[in-house]
Amino acid sequence: MGSIATTSLEARLLCRQNRLTNTSGVAPGYLQANLLVLPAKHASDFHNLCLRNPVACPLLGMSSKPGDPHTIKPSACIQSIDFDVRTDFPKYRVYKEGRYLSGHCNILDLWKEEHVAFLIGCSFSFEDALTAAGLQPRHQQTNSIVAMYKSNIPLLPAGIFTGGRCIVSMRPYRPEQIDRVREVTRPYLSTHGEPVAWGWDGAKELGILDVDSPDFGDAQVFEDGDVPVFWACGVTPQMAVEAAGDRIDGLVFAHEPGHMLVTDWTAADLQKLQSNNL
Repeated sequence: MGSIATTSLEARLLCRQNRLTNTSGVAPGYLQANLLVLPAKHASDFHNLCLRNPVACPLLGMSSKPGDPHTIKPSACIQSIDFDVRTDFPKYRVYKEGRYLSGHCNILDLWKEEHVAFLIGCSFSFEDALTAAGLQPRHQQTNSIVAMYKSNIPLLPAGIFTGGRCIVSMRPYRPEQIDRVREVTRPYLSTHGEPVAWGWDGAKELGILDVDSPDFGDAQVFEDGDVPVFWACGVTPQMAVEAAGDRIDGLVFAHEPGHMLVTDWTAADLQKLQSNNL
């Protein structure tokens, strides 16, 4: 994980210095965000995709104007004046025409005046609440990255974004813990909320046949009696980009799964976060 940060500002500074990687458990109490950056011509379609799919793509914030990497609206999301969306995630992914090209520690040399950044809620945001309830996620215990899978849940289309499917993250729990897990995560609507499926039958319903082979992140350790519990995941926009393919004109940037932005929003701000206000 690298150096540990206790505040959102510390976390962003460590990312900028390339001293932070996996952000699970970093800066407890602060909401974390996934990233998608698009050319401005496609921003409206992607914004509508988020509004039509709020569980998988809960919108926390976006660029105040095209080409501005320093200012996010609403302003309470990121309050530091030195913020830079091009450096303040630990790792980035670059896409062209829907295909993954390469990974980067920053996107300073790739950013254009046409780019618009979107911040999408992340389930890492409720993990400290799970830990406080005696339900610490397994990937934190093993210092690994949460497992993520392509599911068969279709996204409602918006403009050029058609044919996309939802990514889900998975954390193992015992069946008798699931009601409590649902209760703890339910209020976090802006960061995916409660699980979308659980149990081995739930995995099959999502089209996941082998939980030991995640599409992103690391395979998780299952203890005796554990079953998989699945949440919608903010890597979903990257799958929407892949499905859009060459309908996207220009470079697209995203975060590396498991490597998030720590925002200045806190759990206490959850009731204020309404994506349809953006």
